[in-house]
Amino acid sequence: MINVNLKIFAVASLLITSLAFSQKTENVKVKEVASDKTLLVESDSTAILEAKKKAAAAEKAKLPKPYNDKENAEAKIAELVKQAQAENKNIILQAGGNWCIWCLRFNQFVQTTPELKNIVDENYLYYHLNYSPENKNEKVFAQYGKPGEKFGYPVFVVLDKDGKQIHTQDSAVLEEGKGYSLEKVKAFFTEWAPKS
Repeated sequence: MINVNLKIFAVASLLITSLAFSQKTENVKVKEVASDKTLLVESDSTAILEAKKKAAAAEKAKLPKPYNDKENAEAKIAELVKQAQAENKNIILQAGGNWCIWCLRFNQFVQTTPELKNIVDENYLYYHLNYSPENKNEKVFAQYGKPGEKFGYPVFVVLDKDGKQIHTQDSAVLEEGKGYSLEKVKAFFTEWAPKS
């Protein structure tokens, strides 16, 4: 009887040990699969990020580059103020640079949307105020409260015909998807046009 009990105990121990071992093997396999999936997700994320960077670079290469980092912005704005007084227009300073895809997108959007281009042409003198490593125009930006530090780029500074700053516009509220909202941009331009 003891011999039979010993055999049953031995078989039971063997079953429990093999069950535990197979369970351990399953855990290792699950972890390996989870790890493989993590690597796949990470490599997919990296590939997606790289594809987005390439697409953005291609888009940026095609867009016009309206910013001039060599221009004396202070002198140009003084010149625009004289012109604005003569033409009874306000001035929009679109601060940013040719490095900024959202700046280039905004410029392209306005230039290729007749409804917006008409509002701008009738009411404003438009200037692309450069901010880049080559020329930060620090003195000019300081004069307008360093709006890029607060809002990023592009940021818009609206001046009246006498060169007085009357509004600073964060561009983020004008965005829609990968571009800009026609209604919001139109409302911005209309609101800050010179009053007759």
